[in-house]
Amino acid sequence: MAGATQHAHWSSKWAFMLAAVGSAVGLGNIWKFPYEAGQGGGGAFVLVYLIFVFVIGVPMLVAELSLGRRGQMSPINSMAKIAREEGRNPLWSLIGWSGVVGAFIVISFYSVVGGWTLAYMAKSAMGAFSGITAEASQATFLGYISDPVMTIVSHVAFMGITIFIVAKGVQGGLEKAVTLLMPALFALLLILVLYSAFNGDFVTTLDFLFNPDFDQLFYKETVLASGEVTRHFSLDTVLQALGQSFFSLSLALGSIMTYGSYLRRDVNLGKSAVIIASADSAVALMAGLAIFPIVFAYGLDVGQGGGLVFMTLPIAFGQMPLGGLVGTLFFALLAVAAVTSAISLLEPPVSYVAEKTSMSRRKVAITMGVAAGLLGVLSAYSQGSNLLSDVRIFGVNIMDAKDFLTNNIMMPLAGMFTALFVGWFVSRKAMMDELALEDRSFRIWYFLVRFVSPIAVGVIFVKIIFDTIAG
Repeated sequence: MAGATQHAHWSSKWAFMLAAVGSAVGLGNIWKFPYEAGQGGGGAFVLVYLIFVFVIGVPMLVAELSLGRRGQMSPINSMAKIAREEGRNPLWSLIGWSGVVGAFIVISFYSVVGGWTLAYMAKSAMGAFSGITAEASQATFLGYISDPVMTIVSHVAFMGITIFIVAKGVQGGLEKAVTLLMPALFALLLILVLYSAFNGDFVTTLDFLFNPDFDQLFYKETVLASGEVTRHFSLDTVLQALGQSFFSLSLALGSIMTYGSYLRRDVNLGKSAVIIASADSAVALMAGLAIFPIVFAYGLDVGQGGGLVFMTLPIAFGQMPLGGLVGTLFFALLAVAAVTSAISLLEPPVSYVAEKTSMSRRKVAITMGVAAGLLGVLSAYSQGSNLLSDVRIFGVNIMDAKDFLTNNIMMPLAGMFTALFVGWFVSRKAMMDELALEDRSFRIWYFLVRFVSPIAVGVIFVKIIFDTIAG
C-alpha cells in the first residue's frame, strides 16, 4: 500500500496554512457568500454565519485534520487504519470513500466553472464588456455556455492547470502553487476593495454588511396572490447561514483530511483551524466589500444568484472607470480561488490511487485528472442550450444533479459521521494526545464535536431533504 504520497510532508507550517486556506477559499467565498448575504438581509446573516463558522466549522476542521495527521495516508486508508486501531467496524472507512469519491465528482464540474472564470478573464481583457447592456450580457453568457467548443476548451485549460500542479507533488506542486497564488489572491482582493471604496457606494455596503437587522433574519415576507404582503417567523435564513458556514470550509470532501495527512506532529491543530477559518471568513467579507459597492452604485440586485457574477457584474464593468481592468482583475481573482480549491479536490483521489498502485504520482495525477475531465464534459454540455442540456436526472441537468448529490447528500452525511466517529468512537485519550490542547480548550472542543457539530450538520441535511421533497 506504500506510495509516493504516504510519506510526503509540508515543508513548513506556513506552507500548510496557505494550502489549507487555499482549499477552503474557493468560488463559494467570492461568488456564493455575497449573494447569500444579500438574500439573507446583510449584517444579521453575516453575524450568524461567523458564529457558526467558529462554533461548528472550527471543531470540524480540527476533527478532520486530526484524523488525517494520525492516519498519515489518504482519507480512505486513514479511516480504515484508525478504525482498526480503535477496534471499530471497518465500515467507518466509508467516510473516507465518501470524501474521495465526492471530491472526484466535484472537481469534474468545478473545473467547468473554473473554465468560465478563465474565459471571462480573457473576455474582459479584450474589452468585450465595454458598454454592454443587460440583454447583451445575458446573451453573451448563454451563448458562451451553449458553445460546445469554447466550453470544452476552457474546461480543458483549467483542468490542465490543476493536473500540472498536482502532478508535481506536495512540496514541488501544491506548496509552490499556493505560496504564489494565495498572496496573489489577497492582493487582487485588496485592490478590488480599494477600487470599490473610492468608486462604488461603500457607505451603503458597510451599513448593509455590518449593521445587523434581526427582523430580516427571523421574519420572511410572502406576497399573496391578492398582492397583500404577509410576514411570518422563519429560520430559513439562519439555516442558510449554517449551511454556508459548513460548505465554505471545504469540509467532508477529503481535502482537509488529506492535507492533514501531510502534517508533522509539531503543528497545533486548534490554532491552525482558527487561522484557516478566520482567513476564509476574511476573504468572504472582503469579497462582499469588493462586490456590493459596485452592486449598489449601479442599482443591481443584491440578492441575485450565480448570475450576479457572469451576467450582472459585467454590465457594471462595462460602465465604470477602468472597467476593463477591474473586470479582468475580478475574474483573475475568481480563477485563482478556483485553482487553489481545485488542486485540493484532485489531491484526495490522487493520493489514494498512488497508495494502491505502483504508478508514479505524475501518471496518477494525469490519469485521475483526465478521468475527471471527461466526466466534466457531461457537465459542460448540460448548460445553456448545449448538446446535453435536455438530459434530466430527477428533473435537473447533469451538472446540477452532481452538485446536489455531493453538496446536499454526501457532504452533510460524511460531515455528520466524521463528528460522530471522532466524538464517540475514538478514545478520549487518543484525541487528547493527538491535539495536545489545554484541558479547558479540549473540553470545549470535545463537547462541540460530540454534540453541537453532528446535530447542526444533521439539521442541514434534514432541511435539504425536506426542501427537496417540498419543492
